[in-house]
Amino acid sequence: MDNMRYPSDKNLLPHINTPSELRTLPIERLPHLAQEVREYLIDCVSQSGGHLAAGLGAVELTIALHYTLNTPDDRVVWDVGHQCYAHKVLTGRREELKRIRQSDGPAGFPCRDESTFDAFGVGHSSTSISAALGMSLGAQATGSGRRSIAVIGDGGMTAGEAFEALNHAGGIEADLLVILNDNEMSISENVGALSNYLTRLLSAPLTGSLRRGARDVLRHVPPVHQLARRTEEHVKGMLAPGTLFEELGFNYFGPVDGHDLPGLIQVLQNLRDQPGPRLLHIVTRKGKGYAPAEKDPISYHGVGRFDPKHGLTKSASGSLSYTDVFSRWICRAAAEDSRVQAITPAMREGSGLNEFAEQFPARFFDVGIAEQHAITFAAGLACEGTKPVVAIYSTFLQRGYDQLIHDVALQRLPVIFAIDRAGIVGADGATHQGTYDISFLRCIPDMVIMAPSSAVECWRMLSTGLTHTGPSAIRYPRGKDNATKLPDDLEPIPVGKAVVKRSGESGTVVLAFGPLLAAAEAVADELDLTIVDMRFVKPLDTETIADIASCHHHIVTIEENVISGGAGSAVSEFLHREGVKNVSITHMGLPDRPIEHGERDELLATLGLDAQGLRQVVLREDNLD
Repeated sequence: MDNMRYPSDKNLLPHINTPSELRTLPIERLPHLAQEVREYLIDCVSQSGGHLAAGLGAVELTIALHYTLNTPDDRVVWDVGHQCYAHKVLTGRREELKRIRQSDGPAGFPCRDESTFDAFGVGHSSTSISAALGMSLGAQATGSGRRSIAVIGDGGMTAGEAFEALNHAGGIEADLLVILNDNEMSISENVGALSNYLTRLLSAPLTGSLRRGARDVLRHVPPVHQLARRTEEHVKGMLAPGTLFEELGFNYFGPVDGHDLPGLIQVLQNLRDQPGPRLLHIVTRKGKGYAPAEKDPISYHGVGRFDPKHGLTKSASGSLSYTDVFSRWICRAAAEDSRVQAITPAMREGSGLNEFAEQFPARFFDVGIAEQHAITFAAGLACEGTKPVVAIYSTFLQRGYDQLIHDVALQRLPVIFAIDRAGIVGADGATHQGTYDISFLRCIPDMVIMAPSSAVECWRMLSTGLTHTGPSAIRYPRGKDNATKLPDDLEPIPVGKAVVKRSGESGTVVLAFGPLLAAAEAVADELDLTIVDMRFVKPLDTETIADIASCHHHIVTIEENVISGGAGSAVSEFLHREGVKNVSITHMGLPDRPIEHGERDELLATLGLDAQGLRQVVLREDNLD
């Protein structure tokens, strides 16, 4: 490399736009590049918001992978993708990173439509090994000779799909390299036996010294050395974290320091062309290189804009988020009812269960990234007379759909699903939008589905779920409500009963499901609309709908869910079933396509799901413009 082109170690990053340019650097200069990448990530994310701590911990690994592999021809599959920012910086998207997760910027996760270097679109956990295995066998079938590498965290390794893929790959001896990035974290602290196993073994000083010392002594006595090696295989389960993976058919290597860049490159070069299934175990630190993130990686997992010099500061806003409402409600409910239990699949902080976990530790269960288990586990709790509450994001509930039907609904068990991030989530984009839950829940027998329009309604509906004798779901959005005071009691509301908020004379009625009621109320006086807060998607308040249809000529339904199979569809189905023909109906909801990233309010406006969008629909349909 021409050193005149790179005049100083602190001026490398502006010259690296592709991995091919990265590979021209000598290894001894790569640690300086890693520092520049970290500084750049902190600067960009502090201005745009985004996922920070995971990416800081994976900088050396990212550089090492692109340095040793022939990307994008070789396939690197990132699990979840929280750690992909350094990858985007080094693959031609350095300047764009300043607008990450904004509507005119790159996605916060790897996306095949965005770059050829993004081998697989991700966002949900524990898919990387399955995808990389498919790529490996596909490359074998086509004779392309491409390498396949899956990068998965120890949090992602707690999910069943990861072990299903390991079992398959080891059984067929596939050419696949799995890199286990062990930072002892997912989003919250890792939980479960596997996490405890890795931590216990890695923290034991005897592990490394005993094995190294034995080899040094016995290396000079070949017959004894061979016997010792065979004996070691039998006692390995007590000394090495690789036994589990080797039993699954993988050759295990590690653990190695994931921040020792020259050493990591040497290991990857050694493993790159080896045949068969291999697993490299590296140990990293989440938030590496930024002291506040190293000290508090949970808070710095996903951040808004902040001052890098002072770190994160607490918001002074007095309004409550819907997550805050749930957090306060479940603590109150548990204080009054000893049967209340809380279950979360690795989303304690995001779902608002920190305070509950502190107050009621014996009734709090973080099951790790295991949505299927979380739901069936809740079903088992319900069988014994408890009141389990599954706190879960809408997008992650999709992963436990079979269990929701088979283990909860078919047995009519009283499991409460507190569904956070329902509707448009915003910056995390298509993989995290909660756009389908009404549609996939509405078809399930005996499922009560509630959509609160406010914080107070959310409190009341959660209380309603507590009294219901079968499964129930309360879907609420990401974001805040103007309310600062919540009810003093746990009084439920009548199941399946809507509320007429305003009676108008225009002949048009808006049936609002959830927080988009505010958009309808904003134009109600101007257009003289009748406004109904429907509250329940199932059971539907058919009596109110029939009354409304008898005295209005136009019904508009509005919801934060895809139109196909949504709440509006339920209204149409009822009217058709009853033979009502004297009223026209317009459905407002999410379109039949993925919704990409951007600010929540901006996306709702673009989709026409705000006051202005509703105004245009009413004027157009009623020919009043």
